[in-house]
Amino acid sequence: MTSGCGCGGGNGGGGGCGSSAKAAPEADVAPPGAVQFEPVEVDEAPPQLIASSEQEWPIISVNGVSISPQAMALELQYHPAESREEAVYQAARALVIRELLQQRIAELGLALQVGAGENEEEAATRLLLEREVQVPQCDEATCLRYFESNRARFHSAPLLAVRHILLECAPDDAEARSVARVQAELLLERLEQFPGSFAELAQQYSACPSKEQGGSLGQISKGQTVPELERQLFALPAGLAGKPLESRYGWHVISIDQRIDGQPLPYEAVATAIRTQLQQGVWQKALVQYLQTLIGAADIRGIHLQGADSPLVQ
Repeated sequence: MTSGCGCGGGNGGGGGCGSSAKAAPEADVAPPGAVQFEPVEVDEAPPQLIASSEQEWPIISVNGVSISPQAMALELQYHPAESREEAVYQAARALVIRELLQQRIAELGLALQVGAGENEEEAATRLLLEREVQVPQCDEATCLRYFESNRARFHSAPLLAVRHILLECAPDDAEARSVARVQAELLLERLEQFPGSFAELAQQYSACPSKEQGGSLGQISKGQTVPELERQLFALPAGLAGKPLESRYGWHVISIDQRIDGQPLPYEAVATAIRTQLQQGVWQKALVQYLQTLIGAADIRGIHLQGADSPLVQ
């Protein structure tokens, strides 16, 4: 039977074992040396709608312009939430912000310049934000200071050259898992006595297509296998693992043939990524402040949104 072991590679032994069976979706794989950042978090006001128990939809207006129940019902599909109240609030907030932007566009009389892939509303909103949300550029000193304060984050991705033997069993079959673990431990004992027999044992016992390459998965970086196996793999030293590793696919007998740990990256290699991230953070903060300024200056009824009377902080 052809099996998926979650190792994330092709059948040729380059970066995993591959599979024709459906497995859990893999995480996005960053190339070696890629820099990853945490998203910027923005505090949000708690959902508050003004509506009576008899109303299915709140009665909301923005500077005298009503947000129709039909518009809220249509917008609702884009805001999944744990409760209907939360979803209605998110949909209503989106429509209020959209109306505020449209009213500001009309007030300024912006001339439309529709770009490729845009409709008129998208083009008008882009022109408005380009005109009214001006943010300073992050200079070299700011980027270098961020790098010096966060050196531990800037490393090349580690790589492992891995072989494995998969003893497959269903995740909800406790008896089969117990049997598979005992078998994996027996295989480990045999490999400790006969280290050169890994390829032969993989061919004989493994349920993974990589058995055709002696169990070789090639080079694996983070994000190329299922999380529960990845956490264990990257904590191992080079050599035969002292115990079987468990994943949703079963039990794995593992040999780390080579371990290449991530190396510190120089500033020049990450400067562009740092500048992009910092600039995006400044832009997001400025956009939130701009929207809060519009909210603070507007007559909004039927929903509570956080507003501000002050201009953007540069």
